[in-house]
Amino acid sequence: MPKEKYDPPDPRRMYTIMSTEEATNGKKSYWAELEISGRVRSLSTALWSLTHLTALHISDNCLACIPPDIAKLHNLVYLDLSSNKIRSLPAELGNMVSLRELLVNNNLLRVLPFELGKLFQLQTLGLKGNPLAQEVLNLYQEPDGTRRLLNYLLDNLAVNTKRIPTEQPPSRSWIVLQEPDRTRAAALFSVMCYNVLCDKYATRQLYGYCPSWALNWEYRKKSIMQEILSCNADIISLQEVETEQFFTYFLVELKEQGYDGFFSPKSRARTMSESDRKHVDGCAIFYKSDKFNLIQKHTVEFNQLAMANSEGSEAMLNRVMTKDNIGVAALLELRKELMEMSSGKSLHGMEKQLILVANAHMHWDPEYPDVKLVQTMMFLSEVKNIIDKASRSLKLSSVSGEANAIPLVLCADLNSLPDSGVVEYLSTGGVDTTHKDFKDKRYSDSLTNFNCNGKNGTSNGRITHGFKLKSAYENGLMPYTNYTFDFKGVIDYIFYSKPLLNVLGILGPLDPHWLIENNISGCPHPHIPSDHFSLFAQLELILPYVPPVNGIHLPGRR
Repeated sequence: MPKEKYDPPDPRRMYTIMSTEEATNGKKSYWAELEISGRVRSLSTALWSLTHLTALHISDNCLACIPPDIAKLHNLVYLDLSSNKIRSLPAELGNMVSLRELLVNNNLLRVLPFELGKLFQLQTLGLKGNPLAQEVLNLYQEPDGTRRLLNYLLDNLAVNTKRIPTEQPPSRSWIVLQEPDRTRAAALFSVMCYNVLCDKYATRQLYGYCPSWALNWEYRKKSIMQEILSCNADIISLQEVETEQFFTYFLVELKEQGYDGFFSPKSRARTMSESDRKHVDGCAIFYKSDKFNLIQKHTVEFNQLAMANSEGSEAMLNRVMTKDNIGVAALLELRKELMEMSSGKSLHGMEKQLILVANAHMHWDPEYPDVKLVQTMMFLSEVKNIIDKASRSLKLSSVSGEANAIPLVLCADLNSLPDSGVVEYLSTGGVDTTHKDFKDKRYSDSLTNFNCNGKNGTSNGRITHGFKLKSAYENGLMPYTNYTFDFKGVIDYIFYSKPLLNVLGILGPLDPHWLIENNISGCPHPHIPSDHFSLFAQLELILPYVPPVNGIHLPGRR
C-alpha cells in the first residue's frame, strides 16, 4: 500500500491536570493517548472500551500476556508493549490494521503469530531483545526488514494455521425485479460485467492486506474463471483483461463452454514491442455462439477521438488525449432459436433482431472527473454512430417507432460513483456544460461534437445523448462493486436502453456480515480473486410483432 505520512507520538509526553475551576466552568478534555505505568501485572477490562485511543503506552510494566480484547482498540496507530514479560502475542493483534507502529522490544517472545502479517500499514516493528527464532531475526535484520518479515508472516498464515483464513463466502442471492411480459413476444438473455484485476496491477504495494500467493495470477485466474462460469451469462463483458491472457486463457477456456469473443487492448499497445504488448490490458466481450451471431465489432480509442475533436481546447489535448482508455462494441444478431425458445412462439417472417453490446473502462484517477465524463460522452457518441449506420445499412425498423431500432446494453467500469456527472449523464440523458465535474476546464466547444444533435445542432448549454438508459442496479441494490481497504463504492454498471429492454433480475451483493465477521478489510482475498465484484443481470428484449394477414405471416419491414 502507498505509505501515508505518519507522525509518531512525541516521546516527550507532557500531561496537564484540569483544575477544579476549569471543570466547573465546563471545560472539556480530549485525550487520544494513554500511558499506563507502575509495574502493572494485569490490565483492566475497562481499557477496551476506550476505542477512541490512537496511542497506547504500556511499556516498563510486568505484563506476562496481552488479552485478545486489545483488538477492540481498532483506532490505535501506535502501541508500545516494550520491556514487559510477555511470552506470546494474541493472534487478534493482526486485526488492528490501523497500526503504524508496534513496539514489543525487550520481552520474552519466542514466536510471533502469523496473523501479524495482516498489519499491512505497519511502518515500524520493534522486536529487539526477544529470544526469537534465528529465521525470524534474519528476515527482520535485512534491509526493509519489517516489510519482509510481515510479508513472510502473511504468506505463511494459511499454511501454518492449516487453513485459508476465513470460510468460503456465502452464495450471492438472486433478486427478482419483475416478471417477464407474457403478453408480448420477447427474448430473454443474461449479461455479466466484471473487472478481473489484471496481473500487473495486483501488487503488494497496492494490496498489502492480501498474501502474495493469493495475488499470483496462476492462483487468481482459476477463481476468476469459476466466477464467470458460475453465472453462465449469455453475454460477458470483462475489463482489465491482459492481452496474452485473452488469447491463451480466457478465449480458450470460454470457447470450450460455447462462447466466442473479441478483445482490444489499451491504445498504448500500438507503440510497444511485441513482448511488452502482451501485458497491456483491455476490454473483452464474449457471447454464446448458439444464441448470437457477431455482425460487427468496433474499438473506440478515446485519445484518438480527443485529438480529432479538440477544437483548440487545451484541456482536451492535455488531460483527455493523454489517457489511453478504450471501449469496445459488438453488434450481435439474436439467433431465431433464442427468440423462439424465449417467447415460446414460432416467429415466421420475423426480421433480423440486433442488439449492440458496449463495454468500456474509463480513467481511474479521482482527480480527473472531467476526463471520465468526456470519455463517456465520446463513447456514447460513437455507439450512436454505430447504431445509426447499422440501422441504415440493414434498413431496420423499430418496434416503438423510435430512431434507435437497435437496443443498447452498456457494461462499464466507469470509475465513477452514482452521484457523479458520468452517471447523471447516462441516466438522465445529458449534463450541463457547466457541470462541476468539468472542473471549470474549457471543453464546451469540443463537447458539441458529441451532442446527440451533432456539431451543428443546438445544445442549449447541455450535452445530451439520444438513448433512454436505465441502470440494472438501481436504488442502492449493490452497496459497492469495488472493495479495497482505501475505497469501497459503486463504480461498475450495467445500463440498458428503454423501451425495448427491461431488467427482470440481478445477482445481489455479497453478504456484508461475512466480510465484517471475517475481518476482511479489502479485496482481493484468498476467496475473492479481484478487487471488484461481478455484476449479472437478466434482461428481456421486446420483439416486434408481425401481424398475420389472412392467416399468413408477412415479412417484417426491412
